[in-house]
Amino acid sequence: MRELSRDILTEAVNAFDFEGKFFDIKSYGGGHINDTFAVRFERDNGSVKRYILQRINTHVFKNPVQLMENIVKITAHIRKVVTRNGGDPMRETLNLVPARDGQALFIDRNGEYWRAYHFIEDTITYDKVESIDDFYNSARAFGKFQQLLADFPAETLHETIPNFHNTVDRMAKFKEALDKDICGRAREVAREIEFVLSHEKDTHVLVDMLNAGRLPLRVTHNDTKLNNVLIDKATGEGICVVDLDTVMPGLSLYDYGDSIRFGATYAAEDEQDLAKVNFELDLFEAYTKGYLEVAGNVLTPCEIEHLPMGAKLITLECGIRFLTDYLSGDTYFRIHREHHNLDRCRTQFKLVSDMEKYWDDMNSIVRKYANKL
Repeated sequence: MRELSRDILTEAVNAFDFEGKFFDIKSYGGGHINDTFAVRFERDNGSVKRYILQRINTHVFKNPVQLMENIVKITAHIRKVVTRNGGDPMRETLNLVPARDGQALFIDRNGEYWRAYHFIEDTITYDKVESIDDFYNSARAFGKFQQLLADFPAETLHETIPNFHNTVDRMAKFKEALDKDICGRAREVAREIEFVLSHEKDTHVLVDMLNAGRLPLRVTHNDTKLNNVLIDKATGEGICVVDLDTVMPGLSLYDYGDSIRFGATYAAEDEQDLAKVNFELDLFEAYTKGYLEVAGNVLTPCEIEHLPMGAKLITLECGIRFLTDYLSGDTYFRIHREHHNLDRCRTQFKLVSDMEKYWDDMNSIVRKYANKL
């Protein structure tokens, strides 16, 4: 994307139907994909109103129009359900600010795409799990996201990133990278390669069940990390799921599983000392409890039964993607040191191994909370 000039920022600010007199604009958040700003306006009564203004990264999201069509549809649906249930639709979902022409997107003079949201005040996000309560509350928030969209026709959404969580396709891409071995790195990672190949049958499990109609297609978030939940400062509750760019049709098991992959360990994703990388059953239980308390009544028995497989497979998939990128010369994931993607893949494979060790415990925990529904 082009460097942002003050003139372009001013053009974008003036393009949206913001309330009041412009006060200031500042970079906001720690995201690495879109350019995000907090914009402040002073209203006639002297109060200050904040908005989020974003330039969409079209290198990552090739079709911003389709992306925004998805977001418009699902936020409208959530607002309707929240209102019907007596909730606060201005805090429990993202609310778009239209451009002055009434559209959800504004295209600037350089052809770049912009959007704006109302700022949800008095909330906080966490980049890593700091307490079991935080993780539990994020589980309830993602469970509610699934609950609110349970009757939304997922097939009407655009697939913004094709085959994003198709584990069979990820395995095929890995084998292709292994065959080419363009960097001559395969001989260094024989153990990791063997780990992937030994799990090939696993990659078919959920894909085959979806194709056979045993698992339903649902609206999925596809980036269910803790920092994509706004936590209410006063109550500590997760009130709103944000970062909806990857919302599309998929499996609920992968959304659940990605939260477990990210949050059920205290180790960093790129931790080099694997002795510090451990799957934490207490965190797994806290998340499972919170998630099923809210989403359990809309999930099918088959989905609930296979929650542990969702956690294992999404973790395996991430490890495969990191290893594929390492074999291909680190062309997809940004790296900050030599062997960075290799370190990342090893942490994921360590977590998969731990899950297999605790497999009976994981399934017992799921049954424990499923029996309370």
